[in-house]
Amino acid sequence: MTSTVDLTVLADLLRRAAKAEILPRFRRLGQDDVRAKSEATDLVTEADEQAERMIKAESQRLWPGALFLGEESVAAEPALLGSLEHADLAIVVDPVDGTFNFAAGIPAFGVMASVVSGGETIAGIIYDPMGDDWVMAEKGGGAWLRRPDGEAQRLRTAEPVALDQMVGMASTGYLPQEKRAEILGNLAKVRFLTNYRCAAHEYRTFAGGHVHYLMYNKLMPWDHLAGTLISQEAGAYAARFDGSPYLPHHLDGGLLITPDKDSWEVLRHEVFTV
Repeated sequence: MTSTVDLTVLADLLRRAAKAEILPRFRRLGQDDVRAKSEATDLVTEADEQAERMIKAESQRLWPGALFLGEESVAAEPALLGSLEHADLAIVVDPVDGTFNFAAGIPAFGVMASVVSGGETIAGIIYDPMGDDWVMAEKGGGAWLRRPDGEAQRLRTAEPVALDQMVGMASTGYLPQEKRAEILGNLAKVRFLTNYRCAAHEYRTFAGGHVHYLMYNKLMPWDHLAGTLISQEAGAYAARFDGSPYLPHHLDGGLLITPDKDSWEVLRHEVFTV
């Protein structure tokens, strides 16, 4: 399904970049190694930039015909983002997802990559540098936890539960301000709400069957393509707030992911009333 991209080679590249450029800088960043982008909590570090530089160079060597779209590349050249919708083949990378955590010394960050072909996500990888394992999926092939020794475990989403027993994660910071208080109030209807400030680990937690919902409003491809496909391959139902499928070129419209469509409908009607 991944056309000319070998998923195991891409997964190994993410791991090598983490070991070379990310882990040596964890809890060792200097004052000049961290900078704010759009706001004080939107950070970039030397680890983000150097890891993406390495992944980009290797990707272009291995798959010279593919568009490379990285978070930091787009930050430097925003027009790149518009190339994704029409690319025959693209590799989309978040070199350090959870940069706020990484910069604060919190060991909850990841490296993510997805493969897009003809406007459709066909593969996704989330690598955890601290646990040294991958969660990955190819379209139609299921979702898997894989370890460097070759061990593999198939992932399944949680069984559906009633609204008042749901445990999940919602990123409310990018909701419309006039709706945020209403939705935070609505979340009193579920059992628990949490947020890791790291989509990589939130998607891993969901695909592993530990929580019942994920909600996001701001949709950047490097944050959500890999995790959405992995969740779907683990059995999830995923759609934007209007019920339409989430596609690689979508940047807004919200995203709600649940174990099944009935759970999605309940949460959309009772909680996420955007």
